[in-house]
Amino acid sequence: MKRHLFYKIFATYLVIIALSFLVLNLFERAEIKKVMIGQIEQQLLTSAQLIDLNAPQDISHQLKQIVQISGARVTLVDARGNVFADSEKEVAGLENHIDRPEIQEARVRGIGKSIRFSTSIGVDMLYVAVPIMNVAAIKGYVRLARPLHDVKDAIEKTYNSFFLALVIVAVCSLIIAIIFSYRLTAPIKAMERFTERLRHGNPEGAILLKTADETEKLADNINYLVDELKNKIRIANEENSKLVTAFASMTEGVMILNAADRIEVVNQAMSNIMAMQYGDVIGKTLMEAFRNVDLQKAFLQFKATREPTSQEIALGNLQPVILRVSISGVKGNTDDGKTMVVFHDVTLLKKLERVRVDFVANVTHEIRTPLTAILGYLETIRDGAIANPDEARKFIDIILKHAQRLNRLVEDLLTISKIELGEIKFHFENASISDAVNNVLPLIEPKARLKNIEIINLVSEKFPLIKADRDRLVQIFVNILDNAVKFTPENGKVSIAAEEANGYAVIRVSDTGIGVPKEEIERLGERFYRVDRNRSRELGGTGLGLSIVKHLMTAHGGKMEIASQLGRGTKVSLFFPLAKI
Repeated sequence: MKRHLFYKIFATYLVIIALSFLVLNLFERAEIKKVMIGQIEQQLLTSAQLIDLNAPQDISHQLKQIVQISGARVTLVDARGNVFADSEKEVAGLENHIDRPEIQEARVRGIGKSIRFSTSIGVDMLYVAVPIMNVAAIKGYVRLARPLHDVKDAIEKTYNSFFLALVIVAVCSLIIAIIFSYRLTAPIKAMERFTERLRHGNPEGAILLKTADETEKLADNINYLVDELKNKIRIANEENSKLVTAFASMTEGVMILNAADRIEVVNQAMSNIMAMQYGDVIGKTLMEAFRNVDLQKAFLQFKATREPTSQEIALGNLQPVILRVSISGVKGNTDDGKTMVVFHDVTLLKKLERVRVDFVANVTHEIRTPLTAILGYLETIRDGAIANPDEARKFIDIILKHAQRLNRLVEDLLTISKIELGEIKFHFENASISDAVNNVLPLIEPKARLKNIEIINLVSEKFPLIKADRDRLVQIFVNILDNAVKFTPENGKVSIAAEEANGYAVIRVSDTGIGVPKEEIERLGERFYRVDRNRSRELGGTGLGLSIVKHLMTAHGGKMEIASQLGRGTKVSLFFPLAKI
């Protein structure tokens, strides 16, 4: 509804009244003039017919009477047009009137009339003439003339009265128009105010009208529609809440693309998958957001066929996330061309699969040798060696050694698998390097004494604290120091030192052992990798110690570096973040 509907309706009534007034003014003024002139004509004709030309001696007296009755000029004309009597002028100075229009019309029709300007008195005159008959012949003419300024005055007087009546009618009509316009627009304004509240989100109340016309029915219809709209909005909000809750609680990442193939919305799971690597992707295409060729190919395949497509991709560079991507159209929006992309994180499954494969391969490879030895010696004992106690004891000791190695191997495999799968829970706290080293040394020193290896601890008790899990810190030092003692010949040395560098605590474990070739250093930390496999097995190593240390250092936010020279020893540097105090 327009804001000035009242004024529009009122203006319409005003125009109608003005036009009516103008039409009445134009037509009624002319009609009044016509009626007035007709009345004067009839009066003049009646007065003209009263003159009796058969009594010439009474003509003068008759003229005076007619003038008094009609208030007009009376002129008597004979049959040839000569004026022989006039109520206002001497007949001697008057010209022949036979060619006057009113005389000619009276001769032909019996009554003649004419309106023309009189040069003698300078005004418009109304002339009326009738013939005077003598049996069948015209004896003469009686002409009456009356100036029209009298008619004009009468018309003006009559018209003024009529105009006053029109003004009164117009004023009354305007008042009625104002009242009617207000009554017509009031219910519409009420509906406007109600719908305005609806537009601003305030649907309370209803429209109550008592107009008993179409506006009341319209108000009832609006109230009905508002009630229906409220119900539908309530249902839509409930459904939307369910969808939002389901969308937000999904463990799979979900992404909706609009018809322009740009990302419109992502759920929380997808945001977690993307983390900080991709930032805000809203409004971007898949290629702009992820720069992933496999994902773009899968999307183009779906666009070409509109059939659901599934593809396995890897996102990220530093720590790639393996995702199973499913692309399909959004149901109910096929005309809009929206697309739903679901990302299912299968990284853990892939890790489990890799761990399983590696575990089987490693166990198959690493366990074969001790199992072969155990089986061989058991068969030897069974075949008769048990009869010789000394030889049987020797074989049993060998079997026990290989069984213990198998047990260590299984434990190390389980430990590294748990670390890789994130199943180990770390409790980080401020920890002392000195305390950790002092707790580990009693476990290592007995092995060192057997080989006469000197262990030198240079870590100060006042060395700054680090952020670490105390139990895992001990496990790290046990593995490093055990390797150092294991691969250091008799009468060697193992030293432990600590220093600060660039916000890290650097713990260096140096030995005078056999060392590692330069080209082999990069592979240290791989599972089951040994520089000298035979010697390592003889020393009881599983090939998993440095791999466990490497994974634990990564979990602590640090790193492990190894420097070594063949035959001159090895230095292992462990970088731990310093505690923030």
